[in-house]
Amino acid sequence: MIDILPEAVRQALVQHDLENLIEVVMDLGRLPEGRFRKKRFELLGNQQITHNDLNHVIKHIGHFTSDNRAGIPRTLHRISALRNRQGEVVGLTCRVGKVITGTIECIKDLVESGKSLLILGPPGMGKTTKLREIAKLLADDQKKRVVIVDTSNEIAGDGDIPHPAVGRSRRMQVSSPEKQKEVMIEAVENHTPEVIIVDEIGTEAEALASRTIAERGVILIATAHGSTLESLIKNPMLSDLIGGVQTVTLGDDEAKRRASQKTVLERENKPTFDICVEMRDHSTMAVYPDVAEAVDHILRGWTIFPEVRRVDDKTGTVRILQSDVKALPDVINEEIQANEIAESIEKNQYHHPSPSINQAADFRIFLYSVNRAYVDRIIQRLHLKNVTTTNHIHDANAIIALRGSARPGSKIVQLAEDYEVPVYIVKTNTMPQIQRVMREALQTKDGAFTDLLVEEGQENETELALQEAREAIEQILEKGEIIELAPRRSFIRRLQHELIEKSELISISVGDEPNRHIKILPPKATENSDRTDVKKDITQKTEELETQSS
Repeated sequence: MIDILPEAVRQALVQHDLENLIEVVMDLGRLPEGRFRKKRFELLGNQQITHNDLNHVIKHIGHFTSDNRAGIPRTLHRISALRNRQGEVVGLTCRVGKVITGTIECIKDLVESGKSLLILGPPGMGKTTKLREIAKLLADDQKKRVVIVDTSNEIAGDGDIPHPAVGRSRRMQVSSPEKQKEVMIEAVENHTPEVIIVDEIGTEAEALASRTIAERGVILIATAHGSTLESLIKNPMLSDLIGGVQTVTLGDDEAKRRASQKTVLERENKPTFDICVEMRDHSTMAVYPDVAEAVDHILRGWTIFPEVRRVDDKTGTVRILQSDVKALPDVINEEIQANEIAESIEKNQYHHPSPSINQAADFRIFLYSVNRAYVDRIIQRLHLKNVTTTNHIHDANAIIALRGSARPGSKIVQLAEDYEVPVYIVKTNTMPQIQRVMREALQTKDGAFTDLLVEEGQENETELALQEAREAIEQILEKGEIIELAPRRSFIRRLQHELIEKSELISISVGDEPNRHIKILPPKATENSDRTDVKKDITQKTEELETQSS
């Protein structure tokens, strides 16, 4: 490519670092520029570009196609033209094409899996370079019949003979970008390929052609316009690549079970591609090994944390920063700061508080009209590895339902009776109510299920308060005196009440906030009365006072 440049530009260019050269820009009436890696540029000489300089380059390259691109035969270089209104060339971008190996090490297992692969990323990230190396790997190492649909001659180079970098792959050139979809179908019908490689799928017609190829059992490996999977879902022309999006109206029971609106977005078809790879930078990729599942989670409003892989630039080794694909409801993600996500990914794990519940193994909960995000938050924050939610009543160990939707004789109650699954009712769709019912369903020990809204540093206060209540119980059983505990927060007092009640003692909350505290009555204080009625009356008054104080 240096040989086709004007003499003045060539002499100035060879004085710079050619290894990091990306492209040479020559615009009429301006000084030529050399653009290098790390986003820096250098002026090449002090002579402005003239028509003669531009014509000198044009004479030494092939013909410009309808997309204003040309190349040098048997090379990977690309020359793009800028034209004025009369169609005359007034600028050239001479991009350097290089054969770079080792760029697909972190996704080599995905390429060899035999599944269709979609690569997303902004321009200049090396998507075409990866397609070139993938073609050689599949054609030479895997011995597959590979056909490249090369619209701009970037993959296999300019000229009639493909560049050696694509190995034994066959290349079909496209006369104009508008005919790419037709050449894609022609490749399947005429040349019996096992793998088709396409660069830059950008129109709805090309997306439909891709689906046709996939439905015929041919592996499709392609790149597309878009930086993330979520942006592809929002692109109406290309959303068919991931299955398309449609609006669905749910029935009343299904909407209650999901705790969502009746009109929701759902995936329309099976995705054209099985695997999606997002290019974060030249050495980091985010992998979605199951596109269908990832799209479903995104349409539900969840944020996806994909599998993240990075290639070390110095050693060439592959590091997996995040090995498991995670999907979290937005109600959780609002509380996770960006720096905490990055730090947890680097450590290959997400942080959870230490386990505080002795739950049964594989405990499955079916939700009906209950906010699933709250339940997932409880499970996530308390690190309940063996507690999950399920979409099938017959597979559930317990049902948690909203009181207004689970009245006697309702459909959910009848199903629960048929499958012999216990039903736990929440009064309101709030975090404390759901937490209280989950504690009952999991049958936790005294004080084990602490409030989720406890701020950092309050766990010690809760433990101290419970220890104070235990010592007071022992003292009151020994001496029979009335004991008043130290002032505590409302949720801590509730835990103390429960602990005292299990010791068959009576406790009441007295005083005003912030000095409200618990008074424990000795057994003899109620020995001449009906203990059940007294406890019931005091408990009711206590709940009313705590509700007012809250």
